Amino acid sequence: MQWNREWKSVALILGVFLVCYYLPVEVISASLWPTNPLWEALYLVRWYAQEHVLLCLMPAFLIAGAVGVFVSQASVMKYLGPKANKILAYGVASVSGTVLAVCSCTILPLFAGIYRMGAGLGPASAFLYSGPAINVLAIVLTASVLGPEMGIARAVGAVVFSLVIGLLMHFFFRREEMEKVAAAAAMPEPEVARPLWQVGVYFVSMVGILVFANWGKPQQMEGLWATIWMEKWLIVGGFGLLLGQCLVWWFRVKGSAIMGVGIPVVFLAILFPEQPVIAFVAGLFGLSLILNTRTDNEELQEWFDTSWDFAKKILPLLFYGVLIAGALLGRPDHEGLIPSHWIASLVGGNGLMANVMASVLGAFMYFATLTEVPILQGLIGAGMGKGPALALLLAGPALSLPNMLVIRSVMGTKKTVVFVCLVIVMATLSGLFYGAMV
Repeated sequence: MQWNREWKSVALILGVFLVCYYLPVEVISASLWPTNPLWEALYLVRWYAQEHVLLCLMPAFLIAGAVGVFVSQASVMKYLGPKANKILAYGVASVSGTVLAVCSCTILPLFAGIYRMGAGLGPASAFLYSGPAINVLAIVLTASVLGPEMGIARAVGAVVFSLVIGLLMHFFFRREEMEKVAAAAAMPEPEVARPLWQVGVYFVSMVGILVFANWGKPQQMEGLWATIWMEKWLIVGGFGLLLGQCLVWWFRVKGSAIMGVGIPVVFLAILFPEQPVIAFVAGLFGLSLILNTRTDNEELQEWFDTSWDFAKKILPLLFYGVLIAGALLGRPDHEGLIPSHWIASLVGGNGLMANVMASVLGAFMYFATLTEVPILQGLIGAGMGKGPALALLLAGPALSLPNMLVIRSVMGTKKTVVFVCLVIVMATLSGLFYGAMV
């Protein structure tokens, strides 16, 4: 990255992030206007900065940048492109959420990476929906809190959704997809810098860091999920060690550089055991420093530049989207400009309007991973029907207002509108069907 050209953007984004992270909303709201629901926008922005930017988005940006550099365009076209084997392409895309326990915003850099590399619109759309929707942890939590029928309906609905939405997106924009096929046919076969298995291990290490750093605390502290949660930072450290080894073995990074990052990270983890995010951020900073200072390695510099390009384009859009969503709907259990009792009254019963409203509200609200379940539990207690509950579960985690703003910047207004409408329509139909069945 050319610092003389980019330092202003770096300083601005870092400054805004630090202000949001340490925003003293309680002090400000108490002294000025304590009952104003607009403060919810600032509360949500601070919560988002503290809970999601460092642990979710930063690793996701690095993974997206790595996709753009280390995964050849020919490989993406082969497995996910318009001419790829449809069963393989849609199968991989539609079950990606079982691996990626991410929210509707964290999936965006990954989606942008594969789409810009030439992935077909259908598989890319299936991946965009399934990433946050088919989350094993969320489905298990749904079954345990809202009942096994709701958990099964959510799992089946999410898989079917991703396939149908992907196929319909391909059908609606098939002319553009054919043009992409023609362009891919003219592409020369690139030279392979390293075997596929090495690239696979390297990506497994980064995805492992992303998944386990964000592993949510289960409701019951017993069993496998609880064990993983209690040991998740040791698991993250293991994947970090694997990533360091990959950089040394296959990417020509000196072992001394990895040790220079690893030793302070271990020291900080021991010194601040109750604040593991400090060591995590130190590791991210150290990795970024390695990538940006290796002037003799164009691959690593390009990796950093691509990741930074994603960050500076996506973060501002997410910031504006979270502000608007917080102002309108507030945080869980708090009032925004739209009172929660209005929402409860609109989604009562299992009628058409209740399901439509649940789908629309779910599409525009922001849900962090796993938070949709306790929110729905409260809404059901306030009179929400089972059908609208499923509709919100299928529309909510995969979409949000911040998510829509970024999708539009990646694939344009027309495709974004069609994608959002497909999610809302299918969620509504699923809610109607489920409500009639139960």
